[in-house]
Amino acid sequence: MPCRGAPPLALVALALLLLLAALLAGCAPARHYEAVQVLRDIAAGEGGSRLKRTTPTPLRQAVTYTVDGRERQADLYLPAALDACADNCPRAALIAVPGAVPLASDDPRFTAFAASFARAGFAVLAPRMPGFRQLRVRPADAREIADAFAYAASRPELAPEGRAGLFAFSYAAGPAVLAALEPDIRAEVRFLVALGGYHDLPRTMRYFTTGWFQQDGRWRHLQPDDTGRMVLAYASLDYLPAGRDGELFDAMVALRGRDPAADLTRFAAQLSPAGQSVYALAMNTDPARFPELLAALPKAMRDDLERLDLSRRDLAPLKARLLLVHGRNDNLIPWPESLSLAAAAPQGQARVFLIHRVLGHVDLSISDLLSWRFWTQDLPDLWRLWRVIDLLLAERTG
Repeated sequence: MPCRGAPPLALVALALLLLLAALLAGCAPARHYEAVQVLRDIAAGEGGSRLKRTTPTPLRQAVTYTVDGRERQADLYLPAALDACADNCPRAALIAVPGAVPLASDDPRFTAFAASFARAGFAVLAPRMPGFRQLRVRPADAREIADAFAYAASRPELAPEGRAGLFAFSYAAGPAVLAALEPDIRAEVRFLVALGGYHDLPRTMRYFTTGWFQQDGRWRHLQPDDTGRMVLAYASLDYLPAGRDGELFDAMVALRGRDPAADLTRFAAQLSPAGQSVYALAMNTDPARFPELLAALPKAMRDDLERLDLSRRDLAPLKARLLLVHGRNDNLIPWPESLSLAAAAPQGQARVFLIHRVLGHVDLSISDLLSWRFWTQDLPDLWRLWRVIDLLLAERTG
């Protein structure tokens, strides 16, 4: 839950009020208090916090490992050096997977998030997934995530007594769920946290292209974030014939970055027929046309989309406990997707936390302490986020 910056006074009030609520909850006051500090640290981003002042700076190191002959790379965040951690050794492993963004696991928001949980006693392993840096999500990503989990879970110094789970952002939630279904690790994945994830991929694509989604059978609309269209364009490149399509998509993205209303038709006319099918879907705003435009995509691309579509998978074998967090203002993946994913999971295995205002897609935005909005909207949302973190910290002891 990276943050774009929160007012300092609001963070202080958050700490005091959530601490009071945590102490009243009573069952594990020390952990409840720690969850307050972790949430405050996440809200502070790269800024100062009590947790930063009272814990050592986490160690970040590059690691290379091999699973069944497949060489992988990742960043490992540790509370302290393993050979001298004493009372500050990892208590559980957390495989953290960013969404498809250009900096991927090097995004400052993500590195701050990983450091927050390392301060909380997790060994945080962030697999370096080249496809995500290129804004591409593939079915093979599930195996990369599963290999990261297998590596961490096999090392007692990172995952004592096998305590390990997954935390996935945005579209990485799909491959993360698929990874948790892999037979070789399925029984070992204790928990999976998905922030802004999806269940039905075509339904999600319809939303980020048209802005339309359904809630309880009624159509609703939000202005979608152009990021979804951009990811769709770049994700298609592996399925398009060699030529200028990549260069043309680059030009379109750059032009729209300067002028959101810029006319792209002169670039679209130069695309290959397959590239034009991608462009037509990305620029479509009519939900009624979505099925035919989806069907016009290159077959290999449609096949991979089907493999990534969780609604086509039987989730009954899933063993992990699911914590699903979604912002109602998410303009990239509609929030009913988390409800749908929870309904498809084994009964009683998923909990959904809907955040009404402070969470968009994956970024936090907290109002000033003196505003009415903070007390009436932000604070209830922060309570829900505190509950998620408290449940996640509980996983360190099994």
